[in-house]
Amino acid sequence: MTLTQNKLTDFVVNDIHGQPYPLSQHAGQVVLIVNVASRCGFTPQYAQLQQLFADYASQGLVVLGVPCNQFGQQEPGTSDEILNFCQTRYDVQFPLLSKMDVKGSNQAPLFTWLTSKAPGLLGTKAIKWNFTKFLIDRSGENVQRFGPKTPPISLKQQIEQLLINKQN
Repeated sequence: MTLTQNKLTDFVVNDIHGQPYPLSQHAGQVVLIVNVASRCGFTPQYAQLQQLFADYASQGLVVLGVPCNQFGQQEPGTSDEILNFCQTRYDVQFPLLSKMDVKGSNQAPLFTWLTSKAPGLLGTKAIKWNFTKFLIDRSGENVQRFGPKTPPISLKQQIEQLLINKQN
């Protein structure tokens, strides 16, 4: 498959309400994209994701949560249920997108691009579980990948470095 998108800002996805969400609105920002689920052992990571967003949004960080129901059916809810859960349980203020397939034959183009730019362990492109994290620099081209077990708060140093570099 040949991708026509070369950087993050080339994609348009849908937000949690099903409305078009052009990622071009995040041009020049550092972006952390995480496939999330409400019924996962890693779900408490929402608190750290929100903390990173609160601490660094004013400096140019955006966190994007992407619900996914492909791993153990851990995100079965509707968009409204997901949004309500995230806001009431973890006070999530960062943008949430519509559910997406992050692997397989119906993989969303955004995740095809992310996994090609930042393969996982031993070069595998497949996402293995919920809360895989992709950190994209201000250019929208350079991507780092972190596994589900990586606590979001442990990315502070990488995020701070990317925020300092105005021209990645």
